Amino acid sequence: MKPLTLGVIGIDHRHIFGQLEKMQALGCICKGWWTQGEPQPVEGFIKRFPDVPRVADRDVLLNDPEIDMILMADIPLRRADRAIEAMRAGKDVMTDKPGCTTLAQLDGIKACVGKTGRIWSIDFSERFEVPAVTKAAELVAEGLIGEVIQTVGLGPHRLNRPSRPDWFFDEASYGGILTDIASHQVDQFLFFTGSTDAEIVTASVGNFANKANKGLQDFGEILLRSEKGQGYIRVDWYTPDGLPTWGDGRLTILGTEGYIELRKYVDVAGRDGTNHVILVNGERCEHIDGSDAPLPYFEHLINDVNNRTDTAMTQAHCFKVMELALQAQAKATRLGALK
Repeated sequence: MKPLTLGVIGIDHRHIFGQLEKMQALGCICKGWWTQGEPQPVEGFIKRFPDVPRVADRDVLLNDPEIDMILMADIPLRRADRAIEAMRAGKDVMTDKPGCTTLAQLDGIKACVGKTGRIWSIDFSERFEVPAVTKAAELVAEGLIGEVIQTVGLGPHRLNRPSRPDWFFDEASYGGILTDIASHQVDQFLFFTGSTDAEIVTASVGNFANKANKGLQDFGEILLRSEKGQGYIRVDWYTPDGLPTWGDGRLTILGTEGYIELRKYVDVAGRDGTNHVILVNGERCEHIDGSDAPLPYFEHLINDVNNRTDTAMTQAHCFKVMELALQAQAKATRLGALK
């Protein structure tokens, strides 16, 4: 594996920390970073990556022939334009989710990928940065729960209001809760059911607990269906302060011969640590520690950049995840203060 040379554009979300850390752990070198203004994650970024210089103009990174890939976690509204700019400059792109906020932006990205041949990849961290998901995929591949027919994905988050920038409360800037958070769960539904397409049966978004912030959606749900399976998704900003982490993210994978439940970040029943995998089938009912499973996305993406392959996540899958999340957002019934 030949490590990549990287540049970073846009650090408006802390997800950039995981993106860059995982790539550096595989030997990649970051030549510099640029961001617009002074967003809150700047201080943490400098602490984590003190040897990566800040550049005054992003063109320095875009025009550097040594840079293979641009990582970005800009304000969601700006990510599509930044990605297109980078791809036109001959760079592959790894972006934070959501990769775009409108279907028109997605069409522009698709056209740019088709014209340039560049890779546009979204780091869906709730799959690609969670070892328990890799472990679950291994168990499914072994046939331990039969044919997967449904996923139930829960994505609760803590609001952390004092640390949130103004754009966080502006629907146009973040794209809506289904575009943003639920894209994670759409990704996992398609992956575990082996689906290449799906339909949004119904969707809703609401603001029930933060009515003073008219642009915030603090609740969302999607029911979706494909030829391979069914899926239910619920996302929210209601994580109570008593929980010792930012959210009790869970995924249940139902098969014809058993099921797997992932408790990704915490076990409220009392087990220490993260990456809890619960397997139940005709012979087994057990808890599995999934924390030692690998995170293959990053190594595969490096190889894809070097070899022009499509192994980390197919480009078609990446497009489809955002298409479905955006469709759900567009058709969602608006509840509570959003009526």
